[in-house]
Amino acid sequence: MGNEELIKQVTEKAEKWLTPAYDAETQAEVKRMLENEDKTELIEAFYKDLEFGTGGLRGIMGVGTNRMNIYTVGAATQGLSNYLNANFKDMKQISVVVGYDCRNNSSLFAKISADIFSANGIKVYLFEEMRPTPEMSFAIRHLGCQSGIILTASHNPKEYNGYKVYDKYGCQLVPQYADKVISYINNVKDIKSVKHMNLNMALSNGYLTYIGDEVLNSYISEVEKMAVYKEASDLKIVYTPLHGTGNIPVRKVLSDMSFDVSVVKEQAVADGNFTTVRSPNPEEKDALNMALEQAKSANADLVIRNRSGL
Repeated sequence: MGNEELIKQVTEKAEKWLTPAYDAETQAEVKRMLENEDKTELIEAFYKDLEFGTGGLRGIMGVGTNRMNIYTVGAATQGLSNYLNANFKDMKQISVVVGYDCRNNSSLFAKISADIFSANGIKVYLFEEMRPTPEMSFAIRHLGCQSGIILTASHNPKEYNGYKVYDKYGCQLVPQYADKVISYINNVKDIKSVKHMNLNMALSNGYLTYIGDEVLNSYISEVEKMAVYKEASDLKIVYTPLHGTGNIPVRKVLSDMSFDVSVVKEQAVADGNFTTVRSPNPEEKDALNMALEQAKSANADLVIRNRSGL
């Protein structure tokens, strides 16, 4: 495909985002891209649709069909809703869990997803605050839900976000079921077909329940049952959540087990920009610099770290 043909193609796709179906801020950003002589940004945002794979969606946040935004997330949620309503139609009430991490827009995307599920007659259990992926997985089984999603891009840079789908067993979709979900999502062609319900209305109508400490306490109780050593050793531990979701549950478990733990305070703050690290990927050596320095100062025996969504 020649460059002129590609620009024509992405321009036609982008112009569809200049309608009242999209919010004013989105339209303004699309218009800016269209008017820019350099079409690189426009091409990257619209040259394809963000692909929903076995693990769900993952991409850079921004406007466009190839970006993570309320519209691509909304279409995925409508498609997943259609799949659940078709495949669990004999159930009196289909239900899902919605969780999110510390990333920019994760909470927004979670609330948008919750309102779409509710509008499709699906009961939503929405976490009141950020929680790690394993707790969301546990909540699906604990609450007897048919599916769950979590908004997280794991270890990717701050510009990214993601949308992961889990089955009734709390597992990511295996290819057999992922292919079915993908087909339903790909059939959502028109943004106007995405249903919405105000969350206050969903709450009053019984389609929305906020998840509080009950699930957290049950999750921690199950984690602690798996402990090999029931009594604390004399290990000195330095822990860093790297600004992510592990902060509360990990510290609670270590505290319950009476371990001697000190936390990297600067990295215990939820921060979608991950300002103390180059990348929130714990596999990068630099991400552990602050924890290692603290461990040396405290003469600690062990450093524990999480990535943003865990």
